[in-house]
Amino acid sequence: MPRVSHQTLRRSFRELLTSSSCFQTASVFDPMSARMAADLGFEVGFLSGSVVALQVLAAPDFALITLPEFVEQATRIGRVAQLPVIADADHGYGNALNVMRTVQELERAGVAALTIEDTLVPAQFGNKSTGLISTEEGVGKVRAALEARRDPELSIIARTNASDLPMHEVIYRATAYQRAGADGICIVGIQDFSHLEQIAEHIRIPLILVSYANPRLNDSERLAKLGVRVIVAGHGAYFASIKATYDSLRKQRPLTRDTSNICATDLAYRYTMPESYLTWIRDFMGAQE
Repeated sequence: MPRVSHQTLRRSFRELLTSSSCFQTASVFDPMSARMAADLGFEVGFLSGSVVALQVLAAPDFALITLPEFVEQATRIGRVAQLPVIADADHGYGNALNVMRTVQELERAGVAALTIEDTLVPAQFGNKSTGLISTEEGVGKVRAALEARRDPELSIIARTNASDLPMHEVIYRATAYQRAGADGICIVGIQDFSHLEQIAEHIRIPLILVSYANPRLNDSERLAKLGVRVIVAGHGAYFASIKATYDSLRKQRPLTRDTSNICATDLAYRYTMPESYLTWIRDFMGAQE
């Protein structure tokens, strides 16, 4: 395949954002999957932080991946990508200054867009789960990301979680990030079209939804009319690869017990050992059940 420049891919993604259609992402996690997705005709790929944690650390999604580890994987994909890739840059790996470094590194890696979310990561002492930063700090991160990019074609997407907040707070955050200059708003946890409509009414820039294949949002035409340009339905391709690897190895070294029907999510749970991490969170961070 002839090489496509990073700037060309970024322009392609911006054209996608300004179209009147809604596109589903391919879950890309290495150079081979990126090539497959492009060959199959996907318009855009998505590199997830949770998938990189599985690939690099065999660890659950507890914000353990470092920026260099994530950038390394993005760079491998960027070398061969024939489709624009959105990078899930989590919280930007720190404060607004860290966000600037994150943008610089991922831009160099070749991604077409990146999402910066307003979660408070890592979890604080005494808490098992993460919270949210203030809207003002989230705005600062968006502004810092815009300042740090060198290629104006790179898209900066602000991300928030609608399932963690009352409706007025979701709208307040999303519109604040819109005013700060974000190229799009990524929302996680939309429950149904009624939920989406209330938010979309206030948004004038493209929307990206992380839907986790929510069947109540399975209408691309209706999504498009509400301003949704990209939907991230999950990472089935990577989980299928976990299952295929396990089945192949099991055939080479059969077990006395039949595990042929074990599903990919159960395999991921078994081999990332989340119970160990939860024990460490309790023992070393003082988090209560």
